Amino acid sequence: MVARNRRKKSKEDVTQRRPAYFWWFLANLLALCFAMVSWAVCLHVFGNPEIPRNYTILKKLGRLPELKRYTVLDVPNGNALSPGELYGKYFGLKEDKRTRLNALLMRNYMRNFEKTLLLIYAEGEYQVAERKALTRNDFLYPGFAIRAQAMVKPDDFTEAVGFPVVIEYVFPTADKTAMSRFSIGDVLEVNKNPNCAAVVHVSKVVVDDEPALQLTVIPIAYGPYRVGDAEKFSIEPPTELSPAAALPIWK
Repeated sequence: MVARNRRKKSKEDVTQRRPAYFWWFLANLLALCFAMVSWAVCLHVFGNPEIPRNYTILKKLGRLPELKRYTVLDVPNGNALSPGELYGKYFGLKEDKRTRLNALLMRNYMRNFEKTLLLIYAEGEYQVAERKALTRNDFLYPGFAIRAQAMVKPDDFTEAVGFPVVIEYVFPTADKTAMSRFSIGDVLEVNKNPNCAAVVHVSKVVVDDEPALQLTVIPIAYGPYRVGDAEKFSIEPPTELSPAAALPIWK
């Protein structure tokens, strides 16, 4: 009994003899750990706005990334690729690399293409197959999307035929009549200038029982968009996105 009391007193003495700076050091160490964790979390949230959870946090903080209103005169410099070149660049990607690429493409779009090496513009002729008015449940609103297949001439002496590249051309616009300017079967001519249709997502689909490349593109040269020789409507950068809706538009 006496020995037990002595051991108890010994422990109390050790505790009491700890100098004041021990607790000061411990408190500062905990504060430093908390600061490092907070800093890492902030870097992750602000640096990866394409993650739905992070985008929701940024929205609550009032710090959503603001898309810059580019024009044809000041769009970021990027490579323009034809359907054949797009197919060669993206079709062979394995699923894990394609998933990683899509995250980078979306982040680059949300952060105004700060990494120009990732910026690719789609070019070529595409035949309209489907149209869709976008809702608040889609990645982008307001606006509409056109799904079209690439048409490529095998040589200079034959007519263009379908090529295994499909684009979802997403138009951010508040003009509710704009979609009616495009009809099924129309051929959409896409050029770097003036369209500046940036690739923001890569996926695969099946067209006529054959695997095909599907690209989601968004024009980033805002202002009047001309359809034919006379008609035009205005496209503007969306003020808010919905990453949780995910791409592609046509699932």
